[in-house]
Amino acid sequence: MGFMLKRLNVLAPLGALLLLATAGSTYAAEGPRPWQMGFRKAATPTMEKITEFHDLLLVICVVITLFVLALLLYVALKFNEKANPTPSKTTHSTVLEIAWTAIPILILVVIAVPSFKLLYFADRTQDAELTVKVTGHQWYWSYAYPDQGGFEFDSNIVATEDLKKGQKRLLTVDNEVVIPVNTNVRFLLGSDDVIHNWAVPAFGIKLDTTPGRINETWAKATREGLFYGMCSELCGVNHGFMPINVRVVSKEAFKKWAVGAKKEFASTEEDKSVRIAEAGGAAK
Repeated sequence: MGFMLKRLNVLAPLGALLLLATAGSTYAAEGPRPWQMGFRKAATPTMEKITEFHDLLLVICVVITLFVLALLLYVALKFNEKANPTPSKTTHSTVLEIAWTAIPILILVVIAVPSFKLLYFADRTQDAELTVKVTGHQWYWSYAYPDQGGFEFDSNIVATEDLKKGQKRLLTVDNEVVIPVNTNVRFLLGSDDVIHNWAVPAFGIKLDTTPGRINETWAKATREGLFYGMCSELCGVNHGFMPINVRVVSKEAFKKWAVGAKKEFASTEEDKSVRIAEAGGAAK
């Protein structure tokens, strides 16, 4: 038995290292992970600030929870019928009333100050260098680059049977959004039918796309990579099949991509009329 325990003590660290190595290679992408409890690694200044604010709130909540739990245990043990057969008939305490009024106010102020700073920081597009128009449809997204020649394309989920090796099921699309790294990008969000929600967790973006209204947000990706998102507003039967893929590349690579995209997604008004007519015929 002792021999087996010694062998387990030796093999356990090796097994842990092997597990970490395997996990690192399997989940290196910027997507969700099994049993993930925290946020994804921040890819924008906004998400960094959201994470910091979350950590502050977590500390405050833990302290309050522990305090209330300790107080409940103290009262239960100190003032139960056996330990305190003759209870106090105190009905008023000025000190306690001031304390339980002032302390929550101070806690709310501590929460409110960074909360409003974050709100205004996330809301304001800072000297946008690129604009991307996002439109929600049932049940796909379309993207336009008005200051890059005005080209536009649709982005649909890739069916499971069409996935290539390494692509994520239910998260992969046929046409990705491409933006340059370290660039202030303005996103203009709208909808063609019902309310959707364009959410990219690593960017700290989660904003409704509403028919008849343009909502605005921004992002400045600080590192390259592929970042996943999903429609986060119940929008119909296929709501769960509206993934978002944002590819962050170098500025040079983005320029090359934009040149190719202008040719690939170029369309005239006549082409649009034909597509609309075909769609109308298919609907009949």
